[in-house]
Amino acid sequence: MTKSQKVYPQCRVVPLRMLSPETAEIFLDKVVKVEGIRRMTINGPSLPKTVPYGPARGKPNPNTNRRAIHIGNTEVELRVQAGMFVFELEGEDVIENIRAVCDEIFIKFPYQLQVGKYMKTSPTLSDYCKYGPDADENMIGLSDPRKDGPVILQGFK
Repeated sequence: MTKSQKVYPQCRVVPLRMLSPETAEIFLDKVVKVEGIRRMTINGPSLPKTVPYGPARGKPNPNTNRRAIHIGNTEVELRVQAGMFVFELEGEDVIENIRAVCDEIFIKFPYQLQVGKYMKTSPTLSDYCKYGPDADENMIGLSDPRKDGPVILQGFK
């Protein structure tokens, strides 16, 4: 079985409420240090720089949740309000390590940790259009043709 044919387990963490940039920063800073996470995504409502519709269309959108956070030594601008985190893992044993981080961070409100398939594992048309036929397998399923590419965090282990 080649590397691209291997099936990696996936899980997602869904906190009861949307996270503030401060809480998201604390959670992400701890979770990226967990060994065995191949890739992850953060999902939630968009935080556009400008108002996308209505009478104020095109004007600056003064949202305090859209700001840069520090994950390790990397500065990342939040483009969404963190509401769900999806992880692709090297093995099933990593799930318990992620659960331990969640139990440490989410004390004041509950969360759900669900195991299933949440990321695409084969190239989509959007992947082909954005990255071409020889796309890096770590980028598969993470592209949005209307947006900039995903943020890559490396060197935390």
